[in-house]
Amino acid sequence: MTTRQVLYLSHGSPDLSLTDHPARAFLADLGERLSKPSAARVISAHFAAPGLVRGRAATPATWHDFHGFADALYRMHYPARGLPEMAGSLAAGLNDNGIDTRLDPERALDHGIWSPLSLLWPQAEVPLIPVSVPMGTDAATQLEIAASLGRWAEANDLMLIGSGAATHNLGARHFIHDAPDTWARQFHDWVIDVAAHGDLDAMKAWRDAPNARYAHPTPEHFLPLLMCVGAMEGRPLRPLHESFMFGNLSMLALGSEAVAA
Repeated sequence: MTTRQVLYLSHGSPDLSLTDHPARAFLADLGERLSKPSAARVISAHFAAPGLVRGRAATPATWHDFHGFADALYRMHYPARGLPEMAGSLAAGLNDNGIDTRLDPERALDHGIWSPLSLLWPQAEVPLIPVSVPMGTDAATQLEIAASLGRWAEANDLMLIGSGAATHNLGARHFIHDAPDTWARQFHDWVIDVAAHGDLDAMKAWRDAPNARYAHPTPEHFLPLLMCVGAMEGRPLRPLHESFMFGNLSMLALGSEAVAA
């Protein structure tokens, strides 16, 4: 069994922490069962950059990067500490291996990080390093970067978390029921199959997957998932939870053997 700790979470709406939903219950239960890592790096869909960036704030702020939600959500704070020295070491190691990596000394925790993790670890006891999704490169390069992140995490006994959405077309939401349309279910099922087989070639060509352009009109919410699969280097990620929010927003969660055990 690999010791590589990789967890993929679909984070859903910013108010997931206040919403009665199966995904909320799943995260709270997972936090009770999951062995707490010494630290975690979190690749968030809401931290998009042309290349790879690491947050190195010692006490990262809680960023309420959304509008129009209940006042209670804006009063929430997630005081997880950062790991500036480790973030610096990681950046230096990646740069030495030809992966251009920058550091952001003031990067806050966006809602792609604190919203799901406030359910997973409500006491904010796990130190976090925010990680960007590298937008300015192709899928093959993104997978190579992810493999390096996975090796580094395993060598240092860290968890690698991706936070995005298995399907993310906000224009196709509906609010009457949570039953997905066929296109959302087909892409969701494709993701499960590819992750279970560690199929890196399929990930490289993910835009050719069934209904990919409709499931992800823009790529930033898919890339944390792609990078979690890449971090496993062909080994499987198993489904831990399946549900949908707003009809077509998949709340899929996946984990490596070390996480799912």
